[in-house]
Amino acid sequence: MPRIHLPSDWAPRAYQEPAWQSWLNGCNRQLLVWHRRAGKDDINLRMHSVGAFNRVGTYWHMLPEYSQARKAIWDAVNPNTGKRRIDEAFPKALRENTRESDMFIRFKNGSTWQVVGSDNFNALIGTPPVGLTASEWALANPMAWAYLAPILAENGGWASFISTPRGNNHLKAMLDRFRNDAAWFTQVLTAHDTGAISDAVIAAQRAEYEALFGKTVADLLVEQEFFCSFAGATVGAYWGAEIATADVQGRIGVVPIDWSQPVHTAWDLGKAANNPIWCFQVIGGRPRIVDFYRPETDDLEDWCHWLDARGYHGNDYVPHDAVVKNWGDKRTRVETLKSHGRKPKIVTMASVADGINAGRETIKLAEFHLGADERGQRMQHGIDGLKMYRRTWDDDRKSFVDSPVKDWAEHIGSSFRYLGLAWRDVAPAFVAKRQVDGPTYEVTATGVVRADIGVKAAVEAMVRRKKRMDG
Repeated sequence: MPRIHLPSDWAPRAYQEPAWQSWLNGCNRQLLVWHRRAGKDDINLRMHSVGAFNRVGTYWHMLPEYSQARKAIWDAVNPNTGKRRIDEAFPKALRENTRESDMFIRFKNGSTWQVVGSDNFNALIGTPPVGLTASEWALANPMAWAYLAPILAENGGWASFISTPRGNNHLKAMLDRFRNDAAWFTQVLTAHDTGAISDAVIAAQRAEYEALFGKTVADLLVEQEFFCSFAGATVGAYWGAEIATADVQGRIGVVPIDWSQPVHTAWDLGKAANNPIWCFQVIGGRPRIVDFYRPETDDLEDWCHWLDARGYHGNDYVPHDAVVKNWGDKRTRVETLKSHGRKPKIVTMASVADGINAGRETIKLAEFHLGADERGQRMQHGIDGLKMYRRTWDDDRKSFVDSPVKDWAEHIGSSFRYLGLAWRDVAPAFVAKRQVDGPTYEVTATGVVRADIGVKAAVEAMVRRKKRMDG
């Protein structure tokens, strides 16, 4: 067999050299926020090729969704050479076998490399990775890193996060957190930093964006894709602008729980990964979002115990399909919830569009807890999901279609839709309980103003008003 030098027929570009050298020198954590087409995946494929022969183990190249991994990495062709990128990075002479079906390579030295998705990371079986690339990290499920970080810390493995920005989400939070951490190599490279993309190419791309989305969005996209700007909401996001406004207005921060009032919940009943639960109160007629829960098991009883342990005993707002039989059970999900002492209420059936609008109007009023405590850490994942809940782009029609992208954020958005449809159900109870010195006024659906006072009190109030006017 001919002698093969790794990385094979590849050398880092000048602007890639610092990242490459930091990895060779043993830096186990990288965060590369590079502009579009800067070669982020290429350099990471070479990290895997070298890493797999320096240390026998399992290596993963993780995309946001498993369904997109084949096109983006496995079948991707280098336009300059006409060869598959994986064949350039991993010469066939070094392989024991290649499985096209699950995008898996086993090398002759015992190492393996596989393309996976952040949407199914916890379903993978076998040896956990010692080397991980999280490609397009801004679009990925951040819970993947929460799951994998302890594994890589324990086995001394390395992780490289590569992405262009997608609004002010978990990628930006990670960059802010680790920018000055000596254990991390972090780098932001724009098209002007690298010189890899000409001004003419950027101008042509701007013109294409403008034709599709208009000038304002086109400018935001160019700043995002080529100049690594975190400004603005994700294009196509349903609620990105509203979340950004809530942040600017100071409605995202430390929000205490008022234990004199119940904490209610809104569910999107599915299996564990697909059933995020929002926990909220209605205080002074406004929604207060105080916690977020993403179950780790498929056992509905576990979810009830989690809520009970935290004192969340209000109404549980669930979708209409909760009246079907529970998984492998003779009872409906509503019946199961009641058997565990919960108080389920069916949310009125509404279209997805109506639910999205209800969610949007709710965000305009709501406060969101985002403190440094455990509640805040859970809420961070929920808020990131709200930012990333977005329309599907139809590449053939070159337009958005009015259905949500089926990714990690979809169910977070779905459960918030139910919250948006449900929270006003709680509000009248608080008006009735409110203690006031004077009468309580209510505006009816017809516009009539009614007060909770008797005839005598109403006459006395009228006399006092007349005296004030005459005086």
